[in-house]
Amino acid sequence: MADDSNPYQDNDGFEEEEEVDETGYKSIKDAVLFAIEVSDSMLTPPPASGAKKADKESPATAALKCAYHLMQQRIISSPRDMIGVLLYGTEASKFYDEDESGRGDLSYPHCYLYTDLDVPSASDVKDLRALVHDEDRAEEILVPSKERVSMSNVLFCANQIFTSKASNFSSRRLFVVTDNDNPHEKDKALRSAATVRAKDLYDLGVTMELFPISRPDQEFDRSKFYDDIIYKATPTDAEAPAFSTTSKASTSGGDGISLLTSLLSSINSKSVPRRALFSNIPLEIGPNFKISVTGYLLFKRQEPARSCYVWLGGEQPQIAKGITTQIADDTAREVEKWEIKKAYKFGGEQVAFTQDEQKMLRDFGPPVIRIIGFKPLAALPFWASTKHPTFIYPSEEDFVGSTRVFSALYQTLLRDEKMALVWFIPRRNAAPVMAAMFPGKEKRDDNDEQVIPQGMWLLPLPFADDIRQNPETNHIIAPEPLVDKMREVVRQLQLPKEQYDPTKYPNPSLQWHYRILQALALDEDLPEQPEDKTLPKYKQIDKRAGDLVISWGEELETQYRTIEPTMPATSTLAKRPATSRSKAQDKASGDAGRPAKRTKVEPEAADDELKTYYQKGTLNKLTVPILKDFLQAHNLSITGKKADLMERVEEFFEQK
Repeated sequence: MADDSNPYQDNDGFEEEEEVDETGYKSIKDAVLFAIEVSDSMLTPPPASGAKKADKESPATAALKCAYHLMQQRIISSPRDMIGVLLYGTEASKFYDEDESGRGDLSYPHCYLYTDLDVPSASDVKDLRALVHDEDRAEEILVPSKERVSMSNVLFCANQIFTSKASNFSSRRLFVVTDNDNPHEKDKALRSAATVRAKDLYDLGVTMELFPISRPDQEFDRSKFYDDIIYKATPTDAEAPAFSTTSKASTSGGDGISLLTSLLSSINSKSVPRRALFSNIPLEIGPNFKISVTGYLLFKRQEPARSCYVWLGGEQPQIAKGITTQIADDTAREVEKWEIKKAYKFGGEQVAFTQDEQKMLRDFGPPVIRIIGFKPLAALPFWASTKHPTFIYPSEEDFVGSTRVFSALYQTLLRDEKMALVWFIPRRNAAPVMAAMFPGKEKRDDNDEQVIPQGMWLLPLPFADDIRQNPETNHIIAPEPLVDKMREVVRQLQLPKEQYDPTKYPNPSLQWHYRILQALALDEDLPEQPEDKTLPKYKQIDKRAGDLVISWGEELETQYRTIEPTMPATSTLAKRPATSRSKAQDKASGDAGRPAKRTKVEPEAADDELKTYYQKGTLNKLTVPILKDFLQAHNLSITGKKADLMERVEEFFEQK
């Protein structure tokens, strides 16, 4: 799942010199360079076909559209990332202009740097869009060279681009899009030179990602050339574990398979760099027995995030700079920072603490994952999943051999179906929690792409105060005829393959938010209405199960009249008032026809009852409506959370 959040704010969980975003991740500036081959086969559209979803675009055009779409996303979601487009195999050559870098003599044959590696601007997006949609512009630049292109030259060109433009970036990646699985089949010298240049990129910390395109008559074979120059992991990137990135499937341009969709899906899955939630914290297996692990948050709800405010009152949108000041209520004087003190209520009085004392109160020790014991995995209930789980993976930076020990622990827990109960402090100044650490298997999709890696998961367990018992209700069990008819409805509405893939349904509010920002940034017309793919397909539902739903409604009305014989038949059941007891039950007890009475509690009785809870210190067991009714009866404020309501009740009894 891709993370679109973009603000860079301070967080108490990290040191001051580190930048982190709102999710708690360390901010990573990412540099992505597209290297797209231009050849006759890459510019030739697939053969014509009668299928409705047959591809009509050439692989090169589809790759440029992928770069264009990714640039559109990054210009809004990740404003600090860099993106560039390098075309190789072209007749023309272009690297840097002489007036830009002073290196007019430095050139790479048949390498055309169409978009320099930089933070994308509106003009860069428009230029790349023009190359995709303007045929005259494409015929001028997308001209295949007659000579053979040296891959070592291409990789050296990419090396120079990363070194000069993104030398201090945390993540640097080269996306290679090609359909030639063996560019130097008959020249061992060029093949060896390409291997050396690939090793230079590896040592520089650049990760290479291959997006192979199979021809209609030939499958792409990575083992011929690219397995020798593409490494599985980058040693200098501490944030990226060595997950397997190899794939058996390659993007195909055959009939019925959309090349653009396949490329977009593959590129989006690798477009966001892995970012660690915490790095290299010790995992204590026993006394004086530690290994180091790194944690990742793989599941996170994506929400519209604001990194700045934009003023639209002028001729052009401008970024507004805000200033926050503290002002005294009585004198309207600006309050200095040294005048502000923080206090806590204790025993009805304000107890002030200095900043050092506050740090000591919040200090529960250094970050650690300490194993307390082991339990069967079946002992972990389903309702314990109240927070996001954290994925952990071994790291060799602090303790050599962590991967081997972690693997042994993982395999043992997986084999014995056990989980570890751990004491978990994710980062400095964080509150400790009890968590369950259990193994997770690797998951792959239909294209054999890794969806979820294998490793350990940390699931924070709820405390006793977080668990509430379900209220006791007198409900009526549905009769068997009603259940049988609903079973037919559910059977008709099942999705193909009996599975639901949430990744195919984007968040409509998030996409609409980015669509508006994109229109403002690129000076485009504002869209009229958002595209919501989560809306049900009403016509298809009515066609498949409309008659069954009507039949179920008739059966529901029949069953209801059987249970409630005194109620008249209605065309809708939504108007029926919900009661805890049926009229048939009231009639059996001699209360038929008598309206339900609501017992009114006298204020004095309510005061005595709450006072009993107050004296025992169990006000937290009362519900919010009870607390609000009590406060409202005594003309007190009922706003705020439950803790605020309890505090007002305590103050009331203390003053009384």
